[in-house]
Amino acid sequence: MTTSTQTTIKKTEHHTPKTATSDSISPLFAKDYNVYINHTDAGGIVYHANHLVFFENCRRDWFAKLGLNGYFLQTDTGDVQHFVVSQADLQYKRAILLDEVISVRIDDVEIKPASIVFYQSIHRHLTDSAASSNAGLLSRGKIVIACVQNQLRPTPNTGDKDHAADTAAANGAPMRPIRVPQKLRVAIEQAAARQSPIQTPAAQ
Repeated sequence: MTTSTQTTIKKTEHHTPKTATSDSISPLFAKDYNVYINHTDAGGIVYHANHLVFFENCRRDWFAKLGLNGYFLQTDTGDVQHFVVSQADLQYKRAILLDEVISVRIDDVEIKPASIVFYQSIHRHLTDSAASSNAGLLSRGKIVIACVQNQLRPTPNTGDKDHAADTAAANGAPMRPIRVPQKLRVAIEQAAARQSPIQTPAAQ
């Protein structure tokens, strides 16, 4: 990883992410999702790992809203750049239940030279009287995604398994860390500058 100066969305000495605990704080992006039976365990409670699934879906939907093709970007030379989760820190506050409609949010984003840090949260829809408290917060997470570039390129299928293995070995590691692509950096910085909540209909 490079040691060059870090660029962050918030120009503060110590980055303090927003944690949108009520509708009075506007997230960078928010989307409603339906909770289905395949998200839950036998007790009708969303399995803990599926909090990560909802966070992932929210990030991907935000990228699509920014005009980016999901997690895969292609350079002019044909190289494929994409993202892998390198760290996930979650805090579980309350159970998510079957048939609920939940609000999954991106509260803040921090851009580093070769990775992006997402501060995300999941909320239950509340009445106006309860919206000012933390009662609606179901979970929050800090997710770090690293930017990488594929090293292996497709080769003609010769039917020779040994040749294919030798080719893969010669190419070295299948991916390497890279700097955050400029197109993505600009798109995120512009979205953060607008600071406008985006709410869309419920989706799976």
